[in-house]
Amino acid sequence: MSLHHFIEHAMSEWMRVKGPHSDIVFSSRVRLARNITGMPFPMLSANSHAREVVRKIEQTLENSQDHRVLGQAELIHMQDLTDLQKRVLVEKHLISPHLAEESLSGAVVLSQDEAVSIMINEEDHLRIQCLFPGLQLHDAWKMADALDDWFEQFVSFSFDEKQGYLTSCPTNVGTGIRASVMVHLPALAMTQQLNQLFPAITQVGLAVRGIYGEGSEALGNLYQVSNQITLGQSEEEIIDKLQGVVMQMIEHEQYARQRLKEASPIQLEDRVFRSYGQLKYGRIIDTREAMKFLSDVRLGIDMGLITEVPSNVMNELMVMTQPGFLQQYAGKRLDAGERDIRRAILIRERLSLGYEQNGNR
Repeated sequence: MSLHHFIEHAMSEWMRVKGPHSDIVFSSRVRLARNITGMPFPMLSANSHAREVVRKIEQTLENSQDHRVLGQAELIHMQDLTDLQKRVLVEKHLISPHLAEESLSGAVVLSQDEAVSIMINEEDHLRIQCLFPGLQLHDAWKMADALDDWFEQFVSFSFDEKQGYLTSCPTNVGTGIRASVMVHLPALAMTQQLNQLFPAITQVGLAVRGIYGEGSEALGNLYQVSNQITLGQSEEEIIDKLQGVVMQMIEHEQYARQRLKEASPIQLEDRVFRSYGQLKYGRIIDTREAMKFLSDVRLGIDMGLITEVPSNVMNELMVMTQPGFLQQYAGKRLDAGERDIRRAILIRERLSLGYEQNGNR
C-alpha cells in the first residue's frame, strides 16, 4: 500500500478541513448520552438485552427513509473487528477505549465522513458524537441535537421531568451532554503557564484531560477541555460557557506565542528546527518523542517559521504515528522497537510527500 493511498483511506474527511482558530483548536466535539426506555442500562444488562439494543438501532437505520442529518452510515459490530482495527478507531476518536473492550455486545454507527459516530452499548445505550474541525462547538451541538431528535422519532429515551435524561453515570444525568475541545498549547507549556491556567479552568466547572479523554495522558501539548456539569444548565448554556473559556485560552496562547517570538526568537527557532531535523532525519522515534517534535514543528508552521510543509501534515502525523495506525500501515503487529523504527520511516515519508504537494522539489 502506498503512503498516499493509506492517507486517503485512513484519515477521516472532517480531519482534512480547517476550521475557525485551527492554529490552536484541533477539533470540537459534542456527545449526548441516551438510554432506551424499558431496557436495562448496559452495566446491568445481559448480552441478550445488549443485542436487542443493537437490533433496535439497526432496524431504525434500515427502516427510516429520512437520513438528512446522518447521511450514508454504516453499523459496525465490535465483535467483527480485530483488536488492531478497534485500536485505530480509538486513535481516530471514533470510539472510546471502553467500547473497544465490548467485543460481544458493542457496536458503532459511522457516517461516511466519520464526523458522526454513534456508539452503542458503551456506558449508555447510545453515545451520539459529532466532530468538527477547529472551534465549532455550536455547529457540533446543532448536528447532535438534530440526530437526537431524529432518533426520538423511532425510540423512546429514559427521561425524568425533574432529573432530565437518565444515564449510567450520575455525572451525565440531566442534559446528558459532554462538549469538548481539543487545544494545542505549546507556547503556554514552554512559558510554564499551564499550572496556573488549568486550576482556574477547573474552578469554573470544566475539566482538562489528555488526548483520549478521562484517564489518558496529554501528549504533544494537546489537551481536551470539557464541561463537567450536565444537570441544572441548558445545553446552550453549557456550550456558551465552554466556548467562552476556550476563547480566553486561545488569547492566552496567542499572547504567549507573541512573547516567545519577541523575547526569545533564536531559542524558539532553535527548538522548532531541532525538532524538525529529528522528524526529517531520525531513524528511531517513540510515541512521546514524536508527539513532542510534531508539536514543536506545528508551532513553527503556525508562526511562519516553517513554510515548506502544510500544517495539515502535522495533524495527520499526530494520528498516524499512534501504535494502531503504524501497525495498520505495516499490515502486521509490531513490537515497541519495531514501531519506533516504522514511526520514523512513516514520518520521513509523509514529510517528503507533503513537501512535494506544497509545490517544492
